[in-house]
Amino acid sequence: MIVYAEVECMLYEGQSLKQKRSIMKRIIAKLRNELNVAVTELDYHDLWQRMKLGIVTLSNEKIHAEQVIQAALKTVDTFTELERTTTNVEFL
Repeated sequence: MIVYAEVECMLYEGQSLKQKRSIMKRIIAKLRNELNVAVTELDYHDLWQRMKLGIVTLSNEKIHAEQVIQAALKTVDTFTELERTTTNVEFL
C-alpha cells in the first residue's frame, strides 16, 4: 500500500527564501530520519511565505502506512514557524 500526502503550509515568521529553506530542510530531515518517508518540495519554490511538501510511504499493510503518514503530519504540526493549511491524502 502506498500512501501519499500533499501538505501546504504558510510561514508567518520567515522573512526570506533563506529562512524558508532552513525551516524546510529541518522538516525534511526530521521526517526522513524519524519516520523513514520520502519527502520533497512540490511547489512555491520562489515564495517565502508558502511551501508545498509531498510525503510518501510504502507498506504491506494499509493501517501501518496510514499511521506513518499521520505521524508525519503531526511532526509537521510541531514546527511553530508554520501553519499547515491544506492536506490531501491519497491511497494508491
